[in-house]
Amino acid sequence: MAESLQREMHRSDRGRIMAMDSAYHVEPANRGRDIAINASYCGVLPARFIGAEAPRGAIGVDCGVGPGGASIAGLWYLEALNIPAAVADVMTVRLGDGESLYHQGVISFLNRPAQDCGVRAGMPVREAAALMLEADPLDPDAGQVTNRTVVDDSVPEHLVICTDSIAFGLPEDVAHVLVTAGHTGRSAVPYLRQVRPFGFICSDGGGGLEDSGMAGLAIVESDGLAGATVNARLAAMGDGLSSYRDGIISGANALARAAGVEIGMPAVKAARLLARRAV
Repeated sequence: MAESLQREMHRSDRGRIMAMDSAYHVEPANRGRDIAINASYCGVLPARFIGAEAPRGAIGVDCGVGPGGASIAGLWYLEALNIPAAVADVMTVRLGDGESLYHQGVISFLNRPAQDCGVRAGMPVREAAALMLEADPLDPDAGQVTNRTVVDDSVPEHLVICTDSIAFGLPEDVAHVLVTAGHTGRSAVPYLRQVRPFGFICSDGGGGLEDSGMAGLAIVESDGLAGATVNARLAAMGDGLSSYRDGIISGANALARAAGVEIGMPAVKAARLLARRAV
């Protein structure tokens, strides 16, 4: 029998926290019980090896994130398997040293199952690992992961609310401003007309042929809906909070422009202007 390349850092009735120098050192014995502290990057390739053994959770290294987020893309691969996963800031650890990752690492990015367990960015790896070991993630279906968040209540009657898609709008949003993260092409129009938000900001989807990623702005103008888009090259699609925090306005219909929304404006400012617009 081959000697294990893992070191036990902690043990409880639920499992163990095991440090290893590489994601390739995850073992069948870790399945469903252990936290794999592996000093590898968390791209899709190492995540496939981790996912094949399906430990209770995993923590790797962000390795500078890289173009297209390649060094942390495995977080979302593992999220699809409902496996809590996180990465540490590469500048806080020695690469290829699992014990350094456990003792010195600081969390920089994480997936939704890890968040369910209480893990947060800025947390020491050893604390995050303990939370993953003792807590279980939720197991929601796709329609339940809306990430609905009130981000601005300065106009109490017109809250600014982030969701990851306009499809997650609620009846009460007729009074509110929705900041979402899908494109604003024609397929978004039925959702906008169904919810009829007081104002909205979605993504431009990168533009598309004939600006099809923002075609809905003009279509819903006749419905009295004031809306704008953010540049998909600057704000992450599928993440409403990124649309709000990172978004820069790339398009606006006449009703939004009448409220003061301008191209190049931060989405935070544009959302507040929409909340304060006169009707």
